[in-house]
Amino acid sequence: MPKSSHPVRVAAINFLNPAPLMWDFEHPPLAAKLAERYTLHYTRPALCADELLAARADLGLIPIAELTSDLAIVSGCTIASLDRVRSIQLIVKLKYGKQTHPLEAVRTIAADTASRSSLAYAKILFRKFLGTQPDFIQHPADPVAMLEQADAALLIGDPALLALESREQIEQAVGPCQWIDLAHEWTTRTGLPWVAAVWAVRPEALSLGHITPAEITDDLNTSRDHGLAHIEDLVQQWTPRIAVPAETIRHYLTENIHYTLTPDCIRAMELFRSYAAEIDALPPLPALRFL
Repeated sequence: MPKSSHPVRVAAINFLNPAPLMWDFEHPPLAAKLAERYTLHYTRPALCADELLAARADLGLIPIAELTSDLAIVSGCTIASLDRVRSIQLIVKLKYGKQTHPLEAVRTIAADTASRSSLAYAKILFRKFLGTQPDFIQHPADPVAMLEQADAALLIGDPALLALESREQIEQAVGPCQWIDLAHEWTTRTGLPWVAAVWAVRPEALSLGHITPAEITDDLNTSRDHGLAHIEDLVQQWTPRIAVPAETIRHYLTENIHYTLTPDCIRAMELFRSYAAEIDALPPLPALRFL
């Protein structure tokens, strides 16, 4: 693996769910070799995409809402779910006891905007599937403060997992709520996986790093495979970092998250972008581009 004078600049996400994908980049024996042709930095999901689109990064793990015709998807890896994902929670206040249809009553949603994909999935749920038009209010990921300001709160990533662990305290503060897993809502209505993110690359940048599409695909897929083979190590590493039980982390990484970009996942991405364009949540994307 020759050292490159122009290493591939990688924008990655410092959440729990990508941890298996990053295994070889962060652990021996391959981390030192990979560091010879990749340089990593960590940021929020939407900022990963911003850096990629602004050419400050060459490769990024980005929300599928951020894909454009200039970016190519690296085949093999994804962050998806086949049913309940846990880390995308729509928390809806029950205003009048136990409402029969609390979603239809939602008029305002305080949203953590760390991922445009999650925001677009929520808009598809309301505008496409339910036929309502709630207002979305940008708000930091604080569920109590969000629910004091709006009818519902949209939380993603680690804040959603933490909120589930603090459900009793949150409802003591704001009253009874319905907790809705957006991935489950999507899979129930479409019969397809819920897809959050993929590795995307600016193809023209690969020549500067003297790396081929086959090499970059193999590096990323091998890292994922090694990460999935070290789930117990990841559980031990992440238990001190996030205030959820070890068993929850283990279940999340092995049951809630799906890491292989299957044909069904690709169909789900195409349908998501079609629906999002139909409701004006995202610009049209005529076709997905692959490396």
